[in-house]
Amino acid sequence: MAAGDRAPARWAGGEVVTVDLVRVRERLSAQGQQAEPAAVAAALEWLGYLVSDASVLATLAELRRESRGAGLLDDLLALPGVTDVVVNGPEEVFVDRGEGLVPAGVRFNSDEDVRRLAVRLAARVGRRLDDGRPFVDARLPDGTRVHAVLGCLADPGTCISLRVPSRVRLTLDDWEASGSVTAVGRELLAGLIERKRAFLVAGGTGSGKTTLLASMLGLAPPTDRLVIVEDSRELNPDHPHCVRLEARPANAEGAGAVTLTDLVRQALRMRPDRLIVGEVRGAELVDLLGALNTGHEGGCGTVHANSTEAVPARLEALGALGGLGRAAVHAQAAAALDACLQVKRATDGRRYLAEIAVLEAGGDGLVRACAAASFDESGRLRREPSFARLERLVA
Repeated sequence: MAAGDRAPARWAGGEVVTVDLVRVRERLSAQGQQAEPAAVAAALEWLGYLVSDASVLATLAELRRESRGAGLLDDLLALPGVTDVVVNGPEEVFVDRGEGLVPAGVRFNSDEDVRRLAVRLAARVGRRLDDGRPFVDARLPDGTRVHAVLGCLADPGTCISLRVPSRVRLTLDDWEASGSVTAVGRELLAGLIERKRAFLVAGGTGSGKTTLLASMLGLAPPTDRLVIVEDSRELNPDHPHCVRLEARPANAEGAGAVTLTDLVRQALRMRPDRLIVGEVRGAELVDLLGALNTGHEGGCGTVHANSTEAVPARLEALGALGGLGRAAVHAQAAAALDACLQVKRATDGRRYLAEIAVLEAGGDGLVRACAAASFDESGRLRREPSFARLERLVA
């Protein structure tokens, strides 16, 4: 199916007639008219199409969908269980419904159609997207995260990535029921929350880091005040007392930016019982570690890392962005963080808890993630050398 320039619609009698939406838009624009039934009917008649109630309503629906929603992608975004929709130029559209990206069976007519959609999505949230600034990362009003890169930088053309917020708030019971967490794993995770341990959830893109963290925070006592800091709002725990702070990029004049570092500092003045950074990705790590070292218990967040063993190195890199040297990062991390969790995607696309590690400082002063419990795709538990220490943390 194609989108943008032409829209197929089944009219009275069952025949399929293709309407050139570009010419309809041009006619409406030339007449200074909005996409209303009478104006669309006049435009179709002027263009030589058969005019009927069905034809007018079908054309009107396509015009409105293209101008107000996500156009061709609307139906994909509404699919049950969808987490991501990605567009690689006009010919390739993929959808992820929890089992990895698969072809969506739809396409755009041209890269100009994809570009038009990307520009419109950016404009909906007041963001600029053009050849002078050919990329954008923003959150739509419904919570969908959109990233776009124009065809002047990307091959095979303009690329759009849409991350759909979960419509269902999963609990740890749901994770256990699906086989993503075992009963023992659930008990350990619940213990980290109950004992207000500081931890990070690590994993790759789309591995389920944010979903697992949200599920765990749902176990926090309702009397706790959660202050959540994010670059783009994704974390949505089932908890009665959440305050969410979201970073803001600079405007077209280069002013008005609010960084995660700014927000972490403000969050510390908001009487948080638990400070959460949705994704630790830059200099804000310095302020987060500082907070966890000065009486703010139960802090947590997510971090991109391929394994728990890689987390200390990742913290080193992020700390350097905030001006901390290697020794300072490790000293702060050793005192601030208790554990690290690793989530992965199974071969069948299911997300699962793969490992829990405890963070310990060695004789050289460097922090290491010491494996405590690991789980294979079937959920089988393996007690690692630091399991006893993990048990003490959650006891």
